[in-house]
Amino acid sequence: MSLKPYFSLLHVSPTNAKLSNFLIAQQPSGDRKTTPAEEFSPLVEKFNRRFLLGVGSSSVLAIGANFGGTTSFILGLSPEIGRNLKLDVIYPIGGYSRCIDTVEGFEFIYPATWVGDQTLLYRAAEKSERENSLDLPPARNSRRKNVNEPVVAFGPPGSTGELNVSVIVSPVSPSFSIEAFGGPKEVGEAIVRTVTGSGQRTDLKGTLLESSIRQDSERNLKYYELEFKVESPLFRRHNVAVCCAHSGRLYTLNAQAPESAWSEVKSETYTTAKSFNIIS
Repeated sequence: MSLKPYFSLLHVSPTNAKLSNFLIAQQPSGDRKTTPAEEFSPLVEKFNRRFLLGVGSSSVLAIGANFGGTTSFILGLSPEIGRNLKLDVIYPIGGYSRCIDTVEGFEFIYPATWVGDQTLLYRAAEKSERENSLDLPPARNSRRKNVNEPVVAFGPPGSTGELNVSVIVSPVSPSFSIEAFGGPKEVGEAIVRTVTGSGQRTDLKGTLLESSIRQDSERNLKYYELEFKVESPLFRRHNVAVCCAHSGRLYTLNAQAPESAWSEVKSETYTTAKSFNIIS
């Protein structure tokens, strides 16, 4: 819709100004009950209403399609509302996208520029194809999934895997409790010993840096949040892990980065770790 019909009435050129002044001057003073501004005010109000309506309609349309990042920008103005509505599953909000796994029952946010691990995506596609296939299953499945293999993993495109976030879901006894291992420090030290091979590898060293518990009082869940370093002659890695046991499953989110890149990605890593929640 062109705005010219509205603005042409409000715009007065020097020539038209002289003509308008002349016509007004020729009118008897008793006949001029209203000023030009008062006569044009209904048109101005109409223009304002149409302008606001157009802006509102455009915003609704933008929510339906992320034109040039418009939706992400709008949702970023109030990120908590958008995240509470889980809109970041479709549109990045504040630079983060959301991963929701309704089968395993967890969710978290991760940097919007990161992509899913292609190997895991291919395996998921193969699994779906096998489940939907009408053919008889093979007598023996030569590629058995490792229980310690990540369910999901994300990292920067084209990276080597040193910088990523992943989630492992392991079956445990329904009575399994992380608290049985002690407080967050004891749990953290136990995990670091497991990662480094309980001291059997002299070339691998682990150091627990931070440990804490994040509680969900409504669902009676405890998230053990741990930060540690793993070093060897070949690499130096910084890790942030979140562990939680629920309904016969042990959930472990692990975010890792090369020590050399830690200062650049630690804010994003902390945000991802804090967002990890069990939804089942």
